Amino acid sequence: MSTTGERFERAVAIMERLRAPGGCPWDREQTFDSIKPYTLEETYEVLEAIDNRAWDELSGELGDLLLQVLFYSEMAKEQGTFSIDDVLDRLSRKLVDRHPHVFGDAKADTSADVKRNWEALKVEERKKRSSAAADSAEGAGAGKASPSILAGISSSMPSLLEAHKLSSRAAQVGFDWPDMEGLFAKLGEETAELREHLWEFPVPGPRPEGRGVAGSGRQTVPEDLRIRLEEEVGDLFFVLVNIARYLSLDPESALRKTNRKFRRRFQWMEQRLHERGTTLESASMDELEPLWQQAKQQEKP
Repeated sequence: MSTTGERFERAVAIMERLRAPGGCPWDREQTFDSIKPYTLEETYEVLEAIDNRAWDELSGELGDLLLQVLFYSEMAKEQGTFSIDDVLDRLSRKLVDRHPHVFGDAKADTSADVKRNWEALKVEERKKRSSAAADSAEGAGAGKASPSILAGISSSMPSLLEAHKLSSRAAQVGFDWPDMEGLFAKLGEETAELREHLWEFPVPGPRPEGRGVAGSGRQTVPEDLRIRLEEEVGDLFFVLVNIARYLSLDPESALRKTNRKFRRRFQWMEQRLHERGTTLESASMDELEPLWQQAKQQEKP
C-alpha cells in the first residue's frame, strides 16, 4: 500500500516525464501563460462539484487542480526559479506561522479569535513585504514609497471576488459602513443616481434588444452617457458585494447559484413548450410568464 508521500512523488515524477525530452509534445509546448486558462477552468469545475455536492466528481476535479500546481512547478524548475519542494516548504511555513494557537503559545478559543489572529498576522506580513520592497527601492535610488493597504490584491481575479477582497481589506482599517442600514441607504443612493442619468437616455428610453439576431435593433447611446451608466451600474454591484460581505456570503457563489437556478427553470420552461409542440420563439410573454411561475413552483419542496 503506497503512502500519501509516495503517491505525491509518483504524480511529480509523471509530470517530469511528460515534460522531458521524448515526453508528451503537447505538455512540452505549454508555458505559464498557455496554462492559465486551464487553471481558471479547473478552479470553477471544483466549485461546481462542491455546489452540486458531487463528492465522487470532486476528488477528480481536485486532482485536475493539483495538476496545475505540478505543471507550474515543473516549468519553474526547468527555468531554475523554484520547484515543487519550494512550494511545499512555503506552504508548510505559512500554515505553521499563521496558526500560532496550534503550533505556538497564542490563544484562540473560537473561530472568531482565529480570524482576528489570522488578519493581524497577514497585516504584519504585508508590512514586512512593503518594508522590504521600499528598502530595495531606496537602495536603488528611489524614494521610499508608502505601502498601500490594498497591495497584493490581484486585479485579474473575477470582479466580484476582487470587490469583496478590496472592501474587506479596507474594512480592516475601519473604512466600512457602520451597519446594514447604512448599506441599504447607499444602495438607494446609487439606484437614485442611476435613475437620474436615465433621464438623458434617448427616447423612448432603455428597451430590451428583443428577439432576433443578438445586437439587432440596439439603441444608440451617446458615449459619455454610456460611460456614466456603466460607472453607476458598477457602483450598484459594489454595494451589493458589500451587502454579501456583511452577511458573510460569497457573492461569486451566490450569483453562480442564481445563474444555475435561472438555467434550470428556463430549460424546464423550454421542455414544457416542446411537449406542447411549440417553441420559445413562437410563444408570447402571456404564455411564458405563467410557465415561468410554474417552473418556480415545481421546485418548492
